[in-house]
Amino acid sequence: MTWTAPQVERTTQLGELGDVPERRMLEGWLNWHRETLLAKASGLDPDQLARAAVEPSDLTLLGLVRHMAEVERWWFRRSFAGEAVGEVFTGPSDGNEGLDGVDPACAERDFGLYRAEVGACDAAVAGRGLDETFPSPRGVPLSLRWVYLMMIQEYARHNGHADFLRERTDGVTGD
Repeated sequence: MTWTAPQVERTTQLGELGDVPERRMLEGWLNWHRETLLAKASGLDPDQLARAAVEPSDLTLLGLVRHMAEVERWWFRRSFAGEAVGEVFTGPSDGNEGLDGVDPACAERDFGLYRAEVGACDAAVAGRGLDETFPSPRGVPLSLRWVYLMMIQEYARHNGHADFLRERTDGVTGD
C-alpha cells in the first residue's frame, strides 16, 4: 500500500484565541498555520506531493513542507536558541532551504522530519520570554516575539501557495 500524507485534526481553533495571553495567542496562530500546511497535503500520495502543479513554478507541496522545516530550524533553534545544528535537508551553501531536491520516495521521511523539527523548535523556546533577544545575522537584536510573528507570516504566505498547489493537484479547496 502506498503511503499518503496523514489527515490532520486541528488542535487550534482561531475563535479560541481572541482573548488569551499573548504567548498563547502567538503559539496558537503558529500552530494553526502549521496544521494548515499539513492539511493542504493530507491524503495525497508521494507523487502528488512532489508535483509542480502551478506552471511555470517548480514549487511543490513536499518542497513547502521541507522548506518550513528549514525555516523553523533556522529561526527557533539556530538563531534564537543558538543551537549548533545543521540544515534539515540542504547543504550549507545551496540556499534553496529545502524547496529543491524533492524526491517522492522520501515523502514519508520528510513529513516525519518536519514534525520532529516542529517539536524540537517548540522545545527550544519553551519557557523562554517573548522579550528575550538574539543578534540577527545583520547584528540587529530580534526578540522571540519577532520570530513568532515572522514565522506566522512565513506560513501564511506559503499556505497561500499550498492552496493553489492543492487545488491544481486534485481540486480540493478550503482551510
